[in-house]
Amino acid sequence: MPTPFHLAIHVTDLEAARAFYGGVLGCAEGRSAPTWVDFDFFGHQLSLHLGEPFLNAATGRVGEKLVPMPHFGLVLHLPDWQRLAGRLRGAGVDFVLEPQVRFEGEPGEQWTMFFRDPSGNPIEVKGFPTLEGVFAH
Repeated sequence: MPTPFHLAIHVTDLEAARAFYGGVLGCAEGRSAPTWVDFDFFGHQLSLHLGEPFLNAATGRVGEKLVPMPHFGLVLHLPDWQRLAGRLRGAGVDFVLEPQVRFEGEPGEQWTMFFRDPSGNPIEVKGFPTLEGVFAH
């Protein structure tokens, strides 16, 4: 795996964040304090701090779709992506962009989905049959 990244973002409710990131997404909780909590976000360090999240709007054009900007996310092998999509559906998560294939038959073909955490932070998860497809052009 590449070197893990660290991302710190604001959330409005730590308990709702714990339920979502720990319960729905299945991320292991790390260190915490009264104003923040760390999660193992699929091998990366995600720090959630109490505060006001970034303003975001559907202003990023990808193909024919508008997606929330800014956003963060991750890339998974397709079977892991499919399992996560099923887990999110089972939890009743509202999708900004339903799970779907994008750039079908082209270099970089990928499966993608967008959803928001309880504080409104947009998350994109991409799935690829092989990780070499991430940078295909």
